[in-house]
Amino acid sequence: MRRKIKSLCALGLLATSSVALADPSPALDRVSVWLGGSYLNTDVQLEASNRSGDLSTGKLDLGGGHETAARARLDLLLFDTQGFTFDYYTLSHSETRTLNEQFDFQGVPFDVNARLRGKFDFDIGSASYHWWFGSGNDVFGLGLGAAYYRAKLGLKGDVFADGQSASARASWDEDAVAPMVTLAYKHAFSDSFRFYVDASGVKKSGGKLSGHIYDGRVGVEWFPWHNVGLGAEYSKTEISLDHKRSAYKANLDIDLDGPSLFARMRF
Repeated sequence: MRRKIKSLCALGLLATSSVALADPSPALDRVSVWLGGSYLNTDVQLEASNRSGDLSTGKLDLGGGHETAARARLDLLLFDTQGFTFDYYTLSHSETRTLNEQFDFQGVPFDVNARLRGKFDFDIGSASYHWWFGSGNDVFGLGLGAAYYRAKLGLKGDVFADGQSASARASWDEDAVAPMVTLAYKHAFSDSFRFYVDASGVKKSGGKLSGHIYDGRVGVEWFPWHNVGLGAEYSKTEISLDHKRSAYKANLDIDLDGPSLFARMRF
């Protein structure tokens, strides 16, 4: 009888070990590293107003064009269905404009026909948890997380005072933490070729730096070697930030879209 009990226990432990060591969906990896960058079409618009927002003090088009943004991502998978993603990217954009109307920002009146240089820097890092549903070559993910972002804006141009023109500056530098939700779908055509769709939303109300960040990505992964490969994706991001101080309010809208390329490693 004791031998039978020991045998049953051994079989139970073996079965448990087999489940724990079972391979996840071929669309997922235990550890996945992404290192690369994005070539983004960038459009930046700035609008300033009084504190209550009912009196505009001017709009400024900080221009478009293409910018390169560095990006890094780490995916971890536990127990075949529990995923964790850590993502970071940074973006910098600058533009020089000749004003066709006065632009008052932080109490600094930049003059008509003045040459105004604007510089914008944005960094965002996020951590999220995913629950992966499905089996075989198709999985769907739902996730929650948090994002830390930092925005810096600087303006330099001419002002007119006491009959003379002089150079003036205005700037702000703020950061915030906000909740995030994610949705994802992944399909494995084979062990070496996969397709994915990913969407996320970040939203914060109140505070000095509020607003939202919506991001969508479609991409493919190709592994000519088992552990090393390439990832390519196309993304579109909408960023809207409200910066509030005691005397003014500024709204910064950034639209980004373009391709990304990554060196991929999986384990």
